[in-house]
Amino acid sequence: MSVDSRTLGWLTRALTHEMSAVQQYLAQSVLARLWGDPIKAEKFHQEAIEELKHAERLMEHLILLGIAPSAGNLMPARLGRNWDEMLAADHVLEVNAVHLYKDALLHSQRIRDSVTAALLESILSDEIAHIKEIDSMKMEQNERS
Repeated sequence: MSVDSRTLGWLTRALTHEMSAVQQYLAQSVLARLWGDPIKAEKFHQEAIEELKHAERLMEHLILLGIAPSAGNLMPARLGRNWDEMLAADHVLEVNAVHLYKDALLHSQRIRDSVTAALLESILSDEIAHIKEIDSMKMEQNERS
């Protein structure tokens, strides 16, 4: 099966991003637990699981295209020294994801790859929802301060 090289590049970048997000949210879950906040620890753990599901969907698509999935170098986890810094790092992570998926989606639409476009559009929708969740968490945190 012939795969557009630029599509492969976008899918690989997306997979790398998702695996980096898993690492960040999982590390933040551990940190929240160590800070004594099991509710936030569980929230970050659930975010890690959702990002892992995105990675799984991307891997499945790559395998169906006949490509062995391979993430590049993962970005270092951004933990933060307090809740505000942690949420700010997560906001940046998710905004970067939205930009990545919008650009990848445009490419897929340009080359009329509807299967890849549908996958990217679905994950993009989830990433936009993540930004809203983080903004809500930031507002809650500010109200407590």
